[in-house]
Amino acid sequence: MFGYEDLEGGNTSCYRPPKVPVSVKVLVCVGVVGCLASIGDYLNSVPSDKGPSPSCTFSKAAVAADSRKCSEIGRDILQKGGSAVDAAIAALLCTSIINPQCMGIGGGVIFTVMDRSGKVKIITSRETVPRKGNSDLLKSCPKTTEWTMEWPQDSRWIGVPGEIRGYEAAHRLYGKLPWADLFQPTIKLAREGFPIPYYQGQHIPRIGNTSLRELYLDKNGNLLKTGDTVKFEKLADTLETIANEGPDVFYNGTIAKNLISDIQKAGGTLTLEDLASYEANVTDAWNISLGEYKLYFPPPPSGGAILSFILNIMKGYKMNSEPKTNDEKILFYHRYIEALKFANGLKKHILDPKFRPDKMAKNLTEDSFADNKRSLINSDKTHDPQYYGINSYLDSIGTTHVSVVAADGSAVSVTSSINDEFGSNVLSPSTGIILNNQLTDFCGRTNSTSPGERPPSNMSPSVLKSPSKTLVIGGSGSEMIPPAVASAVMNHLWFGKSLEEAIDTPVIFVDYQSEVKLESKLEKDIVDGLEAKGHKVAKFYNTVNAVEKADSCISAWSDERKKGEAAGY
Repeated sequence: MFGYEDLEGGNTSCYRPPKVPVSVKVLVCVGVVGCLASIGDYLNSVPSDKGPSPSCTFSKAAVAADSRKCSEIGRDILQKGGSAVDAAIAALLCTSIINPQCMGIGGGVIFTVMDRSGKVKIITSRETVPRKGNSDLLKSCPKTTEWTMEWPQDSRWIGVPGEIRGYEAAHRLYGKLPWADLFQPTIKLAREGFPIPYYQGQHIPRIGNTSLRELYLDKNGNLLKTGDTVKFEKLADTLETIANEGPDVFYNGTIAKNLISDIQKAGGTLTLEDLASYEANVTDAWNISLGEYKLYFPPPPSGGAILSFILNIMKGYKMNSEPKTNDEKILFYHRYIEALKFANGLKKHILDPKFRPDKMAKNLTEDSFADNKRSLINSDKTHDPQYYGINSYLDSIGTTHVSVVAADGSAVSVTSSINDEFGSNVLSPSTGIILNNQLTDFCGRTNSTSPGERPPSNMSPSVLKSPSKTLVIGGSGSEMIPPAVASAVMNHLWFGKSLEEAIDTPVIFVDYQSEVKLESKLEKDIVDGLEAKGHKVAKFYNTVNAVEKADSCISAWSDERKKGEAAGY
């Protein structure tokens, strides 16, 4: 339910916070009271007679990634006898070159894995604060993440990459195919080249005068554009080395030495010791009850507790069918917006428990806590931001998500990110790796950091299990992930919509300034025409990708907002 459709004729592969110019404002309003009438009009303007999408698309297994190509690579791994984790890793590696502005091996990842017996584990390999990090770094937090024409290179915010250690831990516990097999499809693509997809192409002109720019220059020094062939040859060499020599070469071997040398030349503070000491974290999942389902999700520093809080608030209204009348819709969305505002005010409790234990984080998953907050929601009015405990966190961007169900019933929900568009905009020339800027996620959440601490996250890769069904779901879009996933879950499980319809439902988002934003459904041709005349239309992006298994019926859907497409057999 929450994100702006790409209105430029394709899509970007990362969420970008909306910049709302004076010339055109699309369904954006401040506060709830002033929005209620427009929400009603807006909801009534959205066609509701869309026929149900076909179910049982596949009979054995499926993968839902951000692109058709990466979903197909994951599916092929499954068909070769690979596990759900094998397929997820292969799809993520593919995404690192199809959507390199969103994620890559220079970032971090969180897996939620359910084995065939139904047992769920979490593998967290988010980036960490380097040992020699700048103690005053958070004093220079950006004031806004509003999009600008060029993203500058900024090595100060690079965290210790955890992606490969995460893959290693997941494969060690759940892998079936040889490690190297998972890398081969992406190595081939990266080395031989492929036409730049539209959504990757839209980000290239925004690259500033950074090391990353060299990756996209043709032989005449001109920037590549959509449709031109791009090759990631250095990255292909790096991936091949990791495939053949194993994960340790990234953290202790030649790749580590080259990567650290490049980062330090760019002004970063990472050291060989940071890489050598990095470890992924394997824990039990947290869970809540949603009717006949159990929702399994990662504990802090992920955003799973925020997702569970939103759903616990809304389940208390005991809605078993979609609101029909205008008044019912307005009341439903009013309550939902209020829940999102309370959720924003509670984000300050989502921190790395190893360094900042906070009992409140667990409280967010309790029915009694949600009951208390629900009692503070008035049906006829909203309140000032202070009422919800709003804090000064900064909306961030980026991320990708992959959902997988294998033929044996095992499942993976995994979210990965390098944070902002192209992360720090620092490219390691000797390895082809794009580095994250994940340490900006501390901004507004805490005043200090400790070496080894993982930044707070909105990632909420989730698995829902009932006696007869498994739903694997998650999203990208940073701050929009918990509300977007919550929306899809409500619309699918409670309102009876298909996965496609539930994910396609118009999105509402409450930002860090407590402003309410509604998804635009203005016709694409009209918006294209306005943009052609120089207007900038407000839009934001989220993606929810999901796979559901009910006996031998498998439904899978990749969010069309990013032109994704699932694959299976």
